[in-house]
Amino acid sequence: MNEGIGGGDAVRLYGEEFNERPLELYQRLRREYGPVVPVLLEGDLPAWFVIGYRELNHVASNPGLFARDTRRWNAWDRIPDDWPLMPYVAWSPAMWMTEGAEHQRRAGVVSDALDAIDRTELAVLSEEVTDGLIDALAGDGEAELMEGYADPIPPLVFARLLGLPEAQVPALITDIADSAGSDENAIPAFQRLHERLGDLVEHRRVHKGPDITSRMLAHPAGLTADEVVHDIVILLAAAHLPTSNWIGNTLRLMLVDERFAMTLQGGRGSVSQALNQVLWEDTPQQNVIGRFAVHACELGGHTIRAGDMVVMGYSAANADPAVRPISPGQDAGNRAHLSFGQGEHGCPFPVPELAEIIARTSVEVLLDRLPDI
Repeated sequence: MNEGIGGGDAVRLYGEEFNERPLELYQRLRREYGPVVPVLLEGDLPAWFVIGYRELNHVASNPGLFARDTRRWNAWDRIPDDWPLMPYVAWSPAMWMTEGAEHQRRAGVVSDALDAIDRTELAVLSEEVTDGLIDALAGDGEAELMEGYADPIPPLVFARLLGLPEAQVPALITDIADSAGSDENAIPAFQRLHERLGDLVEHRRVHKGPDITSRMLAHPAGLTADEVVHDIVILLAAAHLPTSNWIGNTLRLMLVDERFAMTLQGGRGSVSQALNQVLWEDTPQQNVIGRFAVHACELGGHTIRAGDMVVMGYSAANADPAVRPISPGQDAGNRAHLSFGQGEHGCPFPVPELAEIIARTSVEVLLDRLPDI
C-alpha cells in the first residue's frame, strides 16, 4: 500500500501531454499506476486522480468518505489567491458545495424548477435557436462549428429559460467560457457572471414570470435570493460547456468517424446512438475537482489522508477495460457511463434528459438544414 501524495512519483495533470493528448495520457497512467494516480495540479499542488470505473463509482457514491465541501481541503495554506483553478475550489454557499440535508434541500429546488420545463417546448425553443445560428452561418460556405454553433446554443436556450434578456447573452457566453479557463481571466469573469445573474434574481423577485429563476424564488423550500443566485450561476455554468462539448463531439463523430459516415443519408436514426457513444468515448466533461476525504481511508491501493483532494476522471473511468467492450462502438443502448456523475452530487434530475433534448435537437437540425455538410 502506497502512502503520501505529491511525492516524486506524482504526475503533472497539466502541460502539453495533458492538454494535447489526454486519452493517451490516461491509458499510460492506468498501465503505470492503476486506478488511482498521485498527481500535481497547476502550481504543483497535490491531488489524487481517480481513473478506475469501480473506484470512481465508490468515491461518488460514498459522501460519508468523500465529501464536496472544499473547506475540507488540507492544502489551503499553500494556495495563492490568484491560483487559476480557484473558481473550482473557492467555497461558496452554492448547492454543489453543500452536503447532507442542506444539499437535498437545494438540489430539490433546482430539480423541481427544471422539471417544470415542458419538454416539447424545450425542443421547439432549441430548434428556434439552432435555426437562427444556421441562418447566420449558412451563407458563408464554411463555418467553425464549435465557436459559431455548438458554443452559443446552451446559453441562448438557458438564457430564455432563466428569463434573462437576450441582449446580455453574448457577454454571458464570454464570461462563462473565461470562468471555466485556467488563466488570469477566470476569477474576474466568474465575478461578472455572479453580478449579472444577481441582477436577474433581483429583477425576478419583483417581476415574476414562467421561468426557472421565478420558480426557484417561489419554491416552498424558501431559498434566499443569495442562495438562488449561487445556484443559478452553477446551473448555467454546468449547462453551458458540457452541453456545447456534447454537441460538438457528436458532430465530430458523425461527420468524421467512418462508423457513422454511412448512416447520414438515412437521416436521424444514428443521432441518439452517436450522442450515447460520445458519453462513453469522448465525454464532454472529462475531469472534475470533485471530492475531499472526510477521514483517512484506502482507495485503489493508496492511503488517502483526511482532507486530500480527489479529481474525478470521468473520461478515463469510462474507458476502463473492466467495463468497456474491446471493440469501439459496441456501447449502443448502454448508459452505465459516468458522464453525468453519480451519487448525491451527480447531475440532478432532470438535467441529463433536458441536456439530451438540446443536444439531439442541435445535431438533428444541423444535419437536416445542411445535409451536405
